[in-house]
Amino acid sequence: MDTVESLIAGGRSFLKSNWHRTEGMISDQSKGVAAPAQQKPCPEHSERIALAAVEGLSLGSIPVSKAIADRKSRRKFRPDPLALEELSYLLWATQGVRNSGPVRSFRTVPSGGARHSFETYLYLARVEGVREGLYRYLPLDHALCLLDSRQGLDAELDEALLGQYWNAAAVFVWTTIPYRMEWRYSVVSHKIIALDAGHVCQNLYIACESIGCGTCAIGAYDQDRMDRFVGADGAEEFTIYAAPVGRA
Repeated sequence: MDTVESLIAGGRSFLKSNWHRTEGMISDQSKGVAAPAQQKPCPEHSERIALAAVEGLSLGSIPVSKAIADRKSRRKFRPDPLALEELSYLLWATQGVRNSGPVRSFRTVPSGGARHSFETYLYLARVEGVREGLYRYLPLDHALCLLDSRQGLDAELDEALLGQYWNAAAVFVWTTIPYRMEWRYSVVSHKIIALDAGHVCQNLYIACESIGCGTCAIGAYDQDRMDRFVGADGAEEFTIYAAPVGRA
């Protein structure tokens, strides 16, 4: 049985640079194995919603220095809805694609080897012109894909978030598909994935501040319930981070 001391030691080891562990290992990339898909497909017959191109939006006009200075975790939100253009902006800020090729894409956030192991799920409660439900963002298409619009999803989500739904207008839930990173970096992939998650959520914080919204990063959630909520299998894909968003 693991002791507290051994678990702490394992956690500290995870945080270190462990590239020596790759010596003698051959990654799937080096073996010539085809790269994994950069995004999950939208289920057949699912409703798709095109998002606004950020180039045509006049959002987020305050200085970056002010957004950084004002940034804090916000847990109270007004009942006002988000505009679809604002949601488009927040998604672009966290996973927006600048350009892409068959193997990798360059986005608004950094990722080791441009692997971008994340999928972005969204529970949208109050977004103008969008019905309430669970969606997934398609970054290569800059579009939303509707996954579930059953009643009572908000209660399921609140349970999975351990009571931290806070009546948000939207909740971002990021899963990771580890093999996207493991394909290139093998046994050292997992620290990179954790670092990348921080990049994504910090961009959400700054983008929210720039449009008068707020968010709060959530790392304490029920893993099994959250995975079931978004439809992840818990092994090849699982939840890694969440963040409710609303009017500050």
